[in-house]
Amino acid sequence: MIGGRQPLRGKKPADLRIRVERPHARYFRYTGKGIMTAKPAATAPTTAIGRFSADVRRVLIGKPLASDEESGERLSKKKALAIFSSDAISSSAYATEEILVSLIAVGAVAFTVSLEIAIAIAIMLAVVSTSYRQIGQAYPDGGGAYAVGRANFGKLAGMVAAGALLVDYILTVAVSISSAVEQITSAVPSLLPVNVGLCVLFILLMTLGNLRGIRESGNIFAIPTYLFVFMALLMIALGVYQVVFLGMGQTAENPLPGAPAVLEPLTLLLVLRAFASGSVALTGVEAIANGVPSFQKPEPRNAATTLTVMAALLTILFVGITFVADAYVIVPSESQTVVAQVATTVFGTDSIGFYMFQTFTALILILAANTSYNAFPRLAALLARDNLMPRQFGFRGDRLAYTLGITILSGMAILLVILFHGDTSALIPLYAVGVFVSFTISQSGMVVHWLKVRGARWRARLGINAVGALMTFVVLIVVLVSKAPFSLLVAVIIPVIVGIMLFIERQYDHTSRQLEVKRGIVFGAPRRHERVVVPVPNLSRAVVQAVQVGRALSEDIQVVHVTEDREAGERLRERFEEQFPGVPFVIVESPYRSLIRPFVAYLDVTSQDKEAMTLIIIPEFVADHWWEQILYNQTTKRLRRALLGRPDTVIAAVPYRREKEDPTGTTGTTDTGA
Repeated sequence: MIGGRQPLRGKKPADLRIRVERPHARYFRYTGKGIMTAKPAATAPTTAIGRFSADVRRVLIGKPLASDEESGERLSKKKALAIFSSDAISSSAYATEEILVSLIAVGAVAFTVSLEIAIAIAIMLAVVSTSYRQIGQAYPDGGGAYAVGRANFGKLAGMVAAGALLVDYILTVAVSISSAVEQITSAVPSLLPVNVGLCVLFILLMTLGNLRGIRESGNIFAIPTYLFVFMALLMIALGVYQVVFLGMGQTAENPLPGAPAVLEPLTLLLVLRAFASGSVALTGVEAIANGVPSFQKPEPRNAATTLTVMAALLTILFVGITFVADAYVIVPSESQTVVAQVATTVFGTDSIGFYMFQTFTALILILAANTSYNAFPRLAALLARDNLMPRQFGFRGDRLAYTLGITILSGMAILLVILFHGDTSALIPLYAVGVFVSFTISQSGMVVHWLKVRGARWRARLGINAVGALMTFVVLIVVLVSKAPFSLLVAVIIPVIVGIMLFIERQYDHTSRQLEVKRGIVFGAPRRHERVVVPVPNLSRAVVQAVQVGRALSEDIQVVHVTEDREAGERLRERFEEQFPGVPFVIVESPYRSLIRPFVAYLDVTSQDKEAMTLIIIPEFVADHWWEQILYNQTTKRLRRALLGRPDTVIAAVPYRREKEDPTGTTGTTDTGA
């Protein structure tokens, strides 16, 4: 126990009291036998720079949260719908446009099949979302396609699914933010020259919001999501009323604006291409199954309910916007998105309704990236747990968020936005491949899962998954072929990511085998001889402290001074022998002025005892200010790097902090010579 009990006697007989001293009470509390739990004061920074940095983080992302506060960070269904469904719901803002862009080559005929294609995609959405309901219940620990692929097809399939998901999440951020900026520039064309800068700014704001933690991001992002849903449903309702009851629709006639002079025939391949392009509406459907652990209890049931609501909303929005766009013969334009043209037609040009809808559309497209900010770090942490990613991805920051995953996601998304100049149409071909690779693996994996597990209604569930696997595989092939060569780039990137995962796993496994301690072995006290060597540049208080530490550890101690000036070295030895009698002082003359290599060579030639452990005690001066770190300890750092990994060698740095006032009244230099 830290501290103790001190009896205190009073002035009168039998006047006895006990003072209990607990110096640890501010920093720790006892939570069990041999267990002390740190309080906030124990993790508080002690330096001025550290305190300033902590204050900045507290202002930007909030005060640190303890691990036992994680349950308070769980999401209700309402907040989860806003966080995990914003990607899928927002895809309704550009999925219709992708269908029409693919069909514009056939002219007016495009408007005879676009609605049917949207309905077919909605059917596939129903199949895929039903399957992901099953995945969330069968694999409640999260991971989605990665967990399904690993459990049913093996580790390699899980890695492919994980690689596809990681690519998908990065592209989700880039596509959503780019599309949001396009909505803004559709309403305010003067902002078009700075679209890339706006994309970067919004990504940085999303990063900051998510570093505040999952519940905080839910509070921030829920309202814009529901406002978009309300305005989109209102626009669809008004549009349907105008078309059905007021007869305000139009008839498509050639030539259409933007259509080629020579029209193409409507072929099955073109229909499949439009189907594949419009299937971007399904992006983000898997996010809820990946984030089941983020829900309040019971997690699987709440996740399944949220997924059903999300699929229903997406179907209504996607099919509804396509219906109104068809009825009014909305043609894709470079100056204004299709959904913006629909809003203009329904609400009126420059109307309040138009600007409100564009504002909320831009907001939800920005917030759609939030789905990736929750799913990417969690998947990366899951991969880190399985030794497929660096373990730093599994560490959580002050707000219980996976800080490294969030940071890497933002950096990669910013890079893509800059490389593709914030062009959504250029990013979409890359986007769809990763999505449907993970869809196909998850659907196929669930077929194998039901063959293994069976259970209630397993044949019907297997049939749903089989149909979903076939549909998503067909879309994957069509996307790969029709969107080449950009789509093939992702087909190359995913195997590269898998190769990196295999390399990381092999390194961790190799190191684990080398460091493994087998059970049953009892370790006694060490019997090896310890040899202490203290490299010194001069005689200073830092050196004195290091030598004294070495003398306390072993009687076999040597002080070594490497110098190019023999006479200066002799003078230093005379003073050393005077103040440290009995401590051997060795001068290593270095005519070629090298300090590190002669010292290492000296250790090699004097290490005759193979059973001895060499302990290198390095004096180190602790600078008071950050700028002093440039002036001191540079040679010390080089020496540590040179000795790192040397067999039978332990390196110990003995820090010395300059005292403000010496109580002995003695004087001395603080020069470490480094």
